[in-house]
Amino acid sequence: MDDKALAAIAFELYALPFEEFVAARTAAAKASAGSGKELPAAVKALPKPSAAAWAVNMLASHEPGVLAQLAELGQRMRAAQASLDAAALRELARERRTLLGIAVDTARAVAERQGRTISATIAADVERTLQAMTADEGATAAVQSGLLVQTLSADGVDTVELDGVVALPAAVPAQRTTPPSATPPDSPKQPPAAAAGQEERTTAERGARRPADQPRLKAVRETPRAASPSALEKASTALGEAQAAEAESARLAADRQRQLADTEAEVSDLTRETRELRDMLRAAEEQLDSARKSLGTAAAEAKQAARAADKAKRSAMLAQERVLRLGNTRD
Repeated sequence: MDDKALAAIAFELYALPFEEFVAARTAAAKASAGSGKELPAAVKALPKPSAAAWAVNMLASHEPGVLAQLAELGQRMRAAQASLDAAALRELARERRTLLGIAVDTARAVAERQGRTISATIAADVERTLQAMTADEGATAAVQSGLLVQTLSADGVDTVELDGVVALPAAVPAQRTTPPSATPPDSPKQPPAAAAGQEERTTAERGARRPADQPRLKAVRETPRAASPSALEKASTALGEAQAAEAESARLAADRQRQLADTEAEVSDLTRETRELRDMLRAAEEQLDSARKSLGTAAAEAKQAARAADKAKRSAMLAQERVLRLGNTRD
């Protein structure tokens, strides 16, 4: 199967508007039928992204600079975490909150340009995914690939779980670095015999020169060795981030409390206004009923008056005819 052709199709599909994905995937599978059976099947197997993953892909396709800023911030945060610089982490956490807010607003705008509105729930998933990319190099690569199908999350201590989050893992470059304690893959290895001989010589030399080497060994022991942060150090770093997140959560809670108070006041005003309008409507309906009754009475009286007028008119005509007849009789 042509992996490059599959990757090209995938990059094109995951950059489309959300509602167009399924139809475009079907069309792409049909168009690739001439390349054998494997490529169309692989295209059909490309999963549709979740709405939040799609919104992040839209950032990768249309606003990659926003993701580049978060990726650079993530490098600085990981460096501060490795050096256990709590002050720097707190400052970087504040910077991350600002960048995340800008990124989520940008994702909303890009999604709307693509014909879809981002709900508050989806926006929260987008924010968690972007926060995860600042915590892990692999997550950064996954987000910037534009091939996300699921959202990401990170707890600040462990690496981000990336299994099944991108459509084509092979198309995403591996970004996680080798731990410092790991042996470089291309380091030369000594033959077993040479290694054994060297070990014997080292043992002999160490026994012969132990007194002279003692100061040097002491200096080596006193020199701090570069090592991965311990679980306690990771937990301490996570505590710093958690405290910063707690402060942000408290601020957001206060904002939401103010919004709640404003909304309750607005609801109270609208309730009062609705009650007043209902009272006015009830009074107007009563007036309408009274007016309808008056209208019925007036109509009946008008009809009766019209009949009386017609009767009086006929009586007048008869009286006039009688007068005329009497006058003619005298003549």
